[in-house]
Amino acid sequence: MAKGDKKKDKLSTKDYEKELTRLQAELVKLQLWAKATGARAIVVFEGRDAAGKGGVIKRITERVSPRVFRVVALPAPTDREKTQIYLQRYIAHFPAAGEIVLFDRSWYNRAGVEKVMGFCTDREYEDFLEGAPGFEQFIIERGIHLIKYWFDVGMDEQEDRFRSRMTDPRKVWKLSPMDLASYDRWYDYSRARDAMFEATDTDHAPWNIVRADSKKRARVNCITHLLAQFPYEDIPLEKIKFGKRKTKGAYDDVASIANRRFVPEVF
Repeated sequence: MAKGDKKKDKLSTKDYEKELTRLQAELVKLQLWAKATGARAIVVFEGRDAAGKGGVIKRITERVSPRVFRVVALPAPTDREKTQIYLQRYIAHFPAAGEIVLFDRSWYNRAGVEKVMGFCTDREYEDFLEGAPGFEQFIIERGIHLIKYWFDVGMDEQEDRFRSRMTDPRKVWKLSPMDLASYDRWYDYSRARDAMFEATDTDHAPWNIVRADSKKRARVNCITHLLAQFPYEDIPLEKIKFGKRKTKGAYDDVASIANRRFVPEVF
């Protein structure tokens, strides 16, 4: 999408919020189904910096239980972790029954930032690309749903988002040295992406590319696709009935804390 077409193609806030509300209700149904059936799932979120992965993850998780939808966003490996088998620290976060794990960046760090920035050797990189399909086959054969997303954003849109992070005090924490490096090395990251797809876009664990120049469209498109990956169905819930509050032992429980420390009511 050309930069000048972005406004024309913009999804209205009203339509976006209506669809997001519907999708989030479906995510609750998915949550109940996962708990009832013991389903396990891993969802991998990768893509260019500032492509909107975090925004999608936030919309997926904001109306569901964090005990079912677990977000894993690992920091840089410690000195000890650097001596482990590369995939070891990711396996530690894999789902148990009734859990859906969302990896905000994943083992594919090795195929992206580690490769481009020289954080791994050529041998380590090549071994990863060769071994990843087999590793993912192993995951799937153990009954775990594996879904992989790549968020793709245009060069101009990425620059706009980086500049917004520089000037917006709510977003400045998002701008890291790695972001600036990814801006400088756009084509290096493109080549790494292409090589990753060539080696790991398999029939058993395909990459699903999300066009992300429009944040709102990317969110609803991704969630719609995610829901379609599961054979979930409505799980009947027991009707909840309010009982009557017991009045035995009633006292003035408002006055009893009147002289305690309250947060100043500025608003």
